[in-house]
Amino acid sequence: MTRAGVLREANAKLNVFLRVLGRRGDGYHELESLVLPISLADGVRVRRADGLRVTVKGAERLAGAVPAGGLNLALVAALALGDVCERSGGAEIEITKRIPVAGGLGGGSADAAATLLALNELWGCRLDPATLADVGARVGSDVPAMLVGGPVLMRGRGELIAPATVARSWWVIVSFGFGVRSPDAYRWWDEDGASSGPDPEPLLDAAETGDVEVLGPLLFNDLEPPVFARHPEVAEAKARLLEAGALGAVMSGSGSSVAGLSRDEAHAKEIALGFRGAVVTSGPPAA
Repeated sequence: MTRAGVLREANAKLNVFLRVLGRRGDGYHELESLVLPISLADGVRVRRADGLRVTVKGAERLAGAVPAGGLNLALVAALALGDVCERSGGAEIEITKRIPVAGGLGGGSADAAATLLALNELWGCRLDPATLADVGARVGSDVPAMLVGGPVLMRGRGELIAPATVARSWWVIVSFGFGVRSPDAYRWWDEDGASSGPDPEPLLDAAETGDVEVLGPLLFNDLEPPVFARHPEVAEAKARLLEAGALGAVMSGSGSSVAGLSRDEAHAKEIALGFRGAVVTSGPPAA
């Protein structure tokens, strides 16, 4: 921590696979997913202040709108941490946006996780990872996974996580000027009677060894059929990535962003030339 406060990177994520196993009694869906943090990241800085406030920079360059008030997940995270930290106080939370907004890349959850980690240090809460994960789960389903800082296998509705070993890989991210609300995507999955994807073990093996030629065709997301049916432009982006030479392509989360897997950085940059605003990134990010 410096006089300028605490600075944390809030890394975006890709769902290398997303398997929907069915609707639960509590209204959520039982999931299984390999969550891969990538080098694309927001910046989150926290400083001591009177009261809690959030400022957002750079959102005007990105799709969607980032709320700076009560619906901002970073502010929700700060309030949740304040409930369990005896040393909590005020803070100014400054977010520099680089992750496309509402695109299934976990930008809001990443900001919330980075805020929890930064305020835990700023306020001297000394909360352990398990306690922070419990706080994060109250903020959003993706937040516990984003707190880990590395690849995880996520189950339940997102609260059950286990570290996963994933070799570094390169991706091309294609995003749109709209997002798909998670509740809508899962409701469409129910309405369409969509099915669950295959056993992910072969995919997990390929991800661990870094065999991208094997991994590419194994990428899947059970939410793609219902989302593609309602947003055919997302399906078209996936098809175009494959036509451009991507080894595989998959929609991340509930969409609308689509990620194309490449052989290496040079291959990713070559693919990205065919897409306006495409982002070349890798994961997991360097420590």
